[in-house]
Amino acid sequence: MSSQAFEKHDHKSCIAEGVAAAASYCADQKLQFTKTRQRVLEILLSEHKAIGAYEILDILRAEGLGSQPPVAYRALEFLTAHGFAHRIERLNAFVACTHFTGGHTPVFLICRSCDRVVEAGSDPTRGELGRAASEAGFVIERAVREAEGLCPYCVDAA
Repeated sequence: MSSQAFEKHDHKSCIAEGVAAAASYCADQKLQFTKTRQRVLEILLSEHKAIGAYEILDILRAEGLGSQPPVAYRALEFLTAHGFAHRIERLNAFVACTHFTGGHTPVFLICRSCDRVVEAGSDPTRGELGRAASEAGFVIERAVREAEGLCPYCVDAA
């Protein structure tokens, strides 16, 4: 599990690694990694918090990259479709993917106090969810798991 969001670190490396991975993937797949898509990814990578589409749009608008909601939503749709970002259902917001290898099922740990979000990997075919699906003859194709609680900083502060 990557707990980097719960540790002090240089966000510049998060941004550089994430953008480089996305640019490489897009080049390999012959996808357009536009300036707006890259900037939205940079915004998501700049903090380990879930960010809403309108908050992203406000940043893009201030930078002259677009002022209409479709600009942000199209970029977010591209980023989520290709695994560079995830939608946090509970918050109706987005976070950058922290596992650039793809093909994973994330679990999100959301701090209710400071709003940090950590992405961890899981296997939905195992555990209680997997047993229930197996007993029902159900094949899991996608699972979203989100847990809300307190991160180590907020636990210590309490």
